[in-house]
Amino acid sequence: MARKELGHIELQWTCPNCNGINPGPEKHCLNCGAPQPEDVEFEQADHQELITDEEKIAQAEAGADIHCPYCGSRNPAGTEVCHNCGGDLVEGLKRESGRVVGAYKTGPVTMIACPHCGEEYPDNEKTCASCGGSLAVEKTAEPQLVDVPKSTSRTRMWIIIGVVVALVIACGAYLFFANRTQATTGVVDTVNWERSVPVEALLPVDHKDWQDEIPDAAVVASCSEEVRSVQSDPAPNSVEICGTPYTVDSGSGFGDVVQDCEYEVYDSFCTYTLDEWQVVDVVVASGSDLSPVWPEPVLDEGQRVAEEWEETFTIVFVSGGDIYRYTTTEINLFQSAQTGSEWTLNINTFGNLVSIEQ
Repeated sequence: MARKELGHIELQWTCPNCNGINPGPEKHCLNCGAPQPEDVEFEQADHQELITDEEKIAQAEAGADIHCPYCGSRNPAGTEVCHNCGGDLVEGLKRESGRVVGAYKTGPVTMIACPHCGEEYPDNEKTCASCGGSLAVEKTAEPQLVDVPKSTSRTRMWIIIGVVVALVIACGAYLFFANRTQATTGVVDTVNWERSVPVEALLPVDHKDWQDEIPDAAVVASCSEEVRSVQSDPAPNSVEICGTPYTVDSGSGFGDVVQDCEYEVYDSFCTYTLDEWQVVDVVVASGSDLSPVWPEPVLDEGQRVAEEWEETFTIVFVSGGDIYRYTTTEINLFQSAQTGSEWTLNINTFGNLVSIEQ
């Protein structure tokens, strides 16, 4: 996916000394003056708004701040000498960046009451002007997950395992008995054969495909624009599809508001007809002797005989009062089945004729 930048917002940080909330770019707490710690994590305010001030935009786009290796002071990206101690920042440590802060949310400013004196302020204010207290609202503790007894889930798991094992055993038993045969003697009672020859004609057949994949001989009925592919870069005839905007910590006290986007590429998808050889008739010949013949179709204009012909041969055996039918496509085996001849019949446990031997 492509990452699309929508703009920048000012993040905030909470002073570990006094719990005061400060704008992200501030290097010292506005409430107690304590320096911003190196491992501070920036957060989004409840009310978020893209910045329009050119100077702040330049700071946001400059990159992550640098911590002085000598005094630990935080310096803007691109600074070569520490503004606090004058130390060389070549060996300075850049703040980490790229962390997803959260989903970007916009909306009207709401009013909150100062938890110390009750004075109301917009929710994007950090410090109460009346009493100097922090306007941070203590977060309620997240509910603790209660461990659910696992006996029920374990019982269900063992039931499923038992069912699977039973099915495997049943399938194995079926295959065992199906392949287990007993030989008996059978006498050929009757024989039957059937041969069929399909007849084809050119008929229009409906198809669907992308316009550039349609054969030249086809007749196009209609087309519509549909998504043919999805890619990460813009392309001709594409539509941009973006996810929910979210904020990424830039390491400078500002956040980059971005979206993950992909591009649906549209193309013409068409319905068309193409003349193809289709079976329009089947000519059948049958008999009860050992001399099968192929039928001879009478073709109309524009028709042809299909390449694939079919034939089946059936031998009926009598064995101890039971009747067994054996179907094959082997003509040599069939023509060996003279009426009254004896054969070995292999019968499985379920009473089905599996194979024959002369």
